[in-house]
Amino acid sequence: MLREFVQRWSNHKVLVKWLSRFFQYLDRYYVAKHSLPPLNAVGHSAFRDLVYIVVRANARKAVIDLIDKEREGEQIDRSLLKNVLDIFVEIGMGEIVHYEQDFEVQMLEDTVDYYKSKATIWIESDSCPDYMLKAEDCLKRERERVSHYLHASTEQKLIEKVQHELLVNCANQLLEKEHSGCRVLLRDDKVDDLSRMYRLYYKIPKGLDPIANVFKQHITDEGTALVQLAKETASNQKTTSDSGSQDQVIIRKFIELHDKYMTYVNNCFMNHTLFHKALKEAFEVFCNKNVAGSSSAELLSSFCDNILKKGGSCSGLGQELAQSLMPDIWGMAQ
Repeated sequence: MLREFVQRWSNHKVLVKWLSRFFQYLDRYYVAKHSLPPLNAVGHSAFRDLVYIVVRANARKAVIDLIDKEREGEQIDRSLLKNVLDIFVEIGMGEIVHYEQDFEVQMLEDTVDYYKSKATIWIESDSCPDYMLKAEDCLKRERERVSHYLHASTEQKLIEKVQHELLVNCANQLLEKEHSGCRVLLRDDKVDDLSRMYRLYYKIPKGLDPIANVFKQHITDEGTALVQLAKETASNQKTTSDSGSQDQVIIRKFIELHDKYMTYVNNCFMNHTLFHKALKEAFEVFCNKNVAGSSSAELLSSFCDNILKKGGSCSGLGQELAQSLMPDIWGMAQ
């Protein structure tokens, strides 16, 4: 049916083209003088009224069925779909209103239903990294469909529908998966998966907010655990003179923690301001806690003082301190 539809339209365009040439004189003078529609427009309207309006519903259903088959991995005739959809565009004489009303609206509704069903299955059966791989692949294939046979104006609408069903609706379930969610990816240093998560949610309005919140809470928990460990160590060593070295250890661990997650911000989250803010706010929470009666600011001052007193023998450490600690952590502990 689709091939016959395409062939009839092709034949009709040839017929209208030559009739317009045969009757060019009448088209130029008689038609213009009497304010009649030109022969080319009459030819298009004849096909639209006698063929297109009758066939469009069946053609639309057949095309959507083929798209769903392709989504399931079957091979289809993409050139045929391109030719059919060109009719939906051309029948509007340069306008895409027929393409939008007679095809695009229903195709997008089918897309929503298709990916809603897939998301329900995948979110239950797949880990967070596996789900993201499937979502990324689906978005890539939908963009390829636009380049092969859908009209260019469809791309943004289509991608938004897919993103909404695969990423927005199940964002909380995906990020909070017990054994593979965002916290687990941060804990296990899954840099590639975190980068993919950023890429998938970056273009979604407010899509990065829940990821940044998890990032902030994870750093807060790690930093708070360091502070708690330092407090327990300090209480066990009250009678010893080794408290100064323990102060050095906790500050050193703060620096290492900051360096680690700054690398995440720069590499995984593309230096996005939202994650800089999350990192800063997380450090503000635990950097302002007291350890063994001293504030973090006092410990930092003592740490810097010790490094400066040691001079050249600790130049490497001093350089690291200047780069990693000042002004970032120092500002957080004010």
